[in-house]
Amino acid sequence: MKIFLAQQNYHIGNFEANTAKILAAIEQAKQQKGDLIVFSELAMCGYPPRDFLEFDDFIDQCLAAIDKIREAADTIGVLVGCPSRNPKVEGKDLFNSAYLLYEKEIKGIVHKTLLPNYDIFDEYRYFEPAYEWHVLPFKGKKLAVTICEDIWNLGADPLYRVCPMDELIKQQPDIMINLSASPFDYVHEINRKGIVRQNVLKYGLPIVYCNAVGSQTEIVFDGGSLVMNADGSLCAELPYFTESIQSVNWNEDGVFAEGTTHTNGESSVIAFAPENFEPEKNIEKIYQALLLGIRDYFSKMGFKKAIVASSGGIDSAVVLALACEALGPQNVNALLLPSQFSTAHSVSDAEQLSENLGNHYDIVPIKGVFEAFEKALDPVFKGLPFNVAEENLQSRIRGALVMALSNKFGTILLNTSNKSELATGYGTLYGDMAGGLSVLGDLYKLQVYTLARYINRRKEIIPQNILDKAPSAELRHDQKDSDSLPEYDVLDPVLYQYIERRQGPKEIIDRGNDPQLVARILKLVNTNEYKRNQFCPIIRVSPKAFGVGRRVPIVGKYLS
Repeated sequence: MKIFLAQQNYHIGNFEANTAKILAAIEQAKQQKGDLIVFSELAMCGYPPRDFLEFDDFIDQCLAAIDKIREAADTIGVLVGCPSRNPKVEGKDLFNSAYLLYEKEIKGIVHKTLLPNYDIFDEYRYFEPAYEWHVLPFKGKKLAVTICEDIWNLGADPLYRVCPMDELIKQQPDIMINLSASPFDYVHEINRKGIVRQNVLKYGLPIVYCNAVGSQTEIVFDGGSLVMNADGSLCAELPYFTESIQSVNWNEDGVFAEGTTHTNGESSVIAFAPENFEPEKNIEKIYQALLLGIRDYFSKMGFKKAIVASSGGIDSAVVLALACEALGPQNVNALLLPSQFSTAHSVSDAEQLSENLGNHYDIVPIKGVFEAFEKALDPVFKGLPFNVAEENLQSRIRGALVMALSNKFGTILLNTSNKSELATGYGTLYGDMAGGLSVLGDLYKLQVYTLARYINRRKEIIPQNILDKAPSAELRHDQKDSDSLPEYDVLDPVLYQYIERRQGPKEIIDRGNDPQLVARILKLVNTNEYKRNQFCPIIRVSPKAFGVGRRVPIVGKYLS
């Protein structure tokens, strides 16, 4: 049996484009005499559709698209993800389903059993879990079809009370096929391979695992679809962060004809987040995920050009370099906004960066604007000493100016804040926290430096002076980040333990950290939730990002 995996990038709710893409893949597989083609979870509408699922019209369009696909499924079987309606009054109105289409008919529908309701997932809000399980007969074989989370309930501490494959194996299936929308984070690829291999070893069956690819606002899907034999040997692995259609030949003896690429791969699953903070971990995949996140945000929203407030610092330099790589330097503008507190090398470094990248840049000094604000506020401030009010005022002037260019020229502002700053509230609402998309909001400062070095791996793009100088907001004379925050090599590991690993004060202190420092850092995190709640979407690359996957009260008292 010749089986195709269609690893595709869908646009949520864009039924015309999604249907056309699926039909094109089916036609390609038919031309190559394919027997079966497998698409990813909820491919018909795109994942995650969230509250779109509450609209009957949305579901109607999903099912109308299935009818179009069914007409093309004449000589080839098609497994495609799509919502289906629950015929029973009891329970939720919808299932998260996989449709087997063949001979222009719906031959079977399988519903997802395990509905994740953690981190970025909220499936139990919309879907009813499956309550019966059956294999799908196809061309004399029995297909055990599951959907994403259905194969993840293994190990000593399972999250769910039932495991769909434990039920399906009783019906003596010949192969497992899993339709997934499994998002990227910098450890998930290892876990995903481990889970897939655990399944084939436990059930003694080969597997075809088709994952989605593409970015949906903050969530990046990395592809990397897999095919494994029953002995755990890896027969095929589709590329990461790009669309791909690939076929495998499944022989009558149950073994794939393709030569194995790995025979004794890892079948263990590492912790949700590694025990120790590793700034260098999987930086190449992080780089690719951020590029895909930027590209898809712009293309799916219909945006063409980006603007970045370029300060001569490490964060804006990395964002500018990523934007130019993702969108092309001709589609990226930089705006330099020096003040009386900016050093000469900050301006020259920012200019050199844009010259290296080949993007257009403008310089708009803010000293005169700032002085005008000071004069206007003088009757109210009444000679009070310079403090954070004047610092934040400069940041908000910059925010207003860069947004003025954004509006005038139709560009989208990319935010440059990093996770260390967002965690501790080291940023100004309506100032440097402005933007349509956060590129670095899920990377700690030390990871940003690692990413900068990766960008410079072949040649110097980011001027070395930007990497060497002490980070500073330059909102007062001789200011450094370390005036307000602990050094990043101390701060970032503590933040990681608290945010990614959800360790409490005692556990973090027991790792050798100063108790007063830990209390200060955790208080900063919890008292600044109100700022993060007003922040733009953050491209997610870690196991626990700020945004939809981390929900804590704004007015909570815990550790604050």
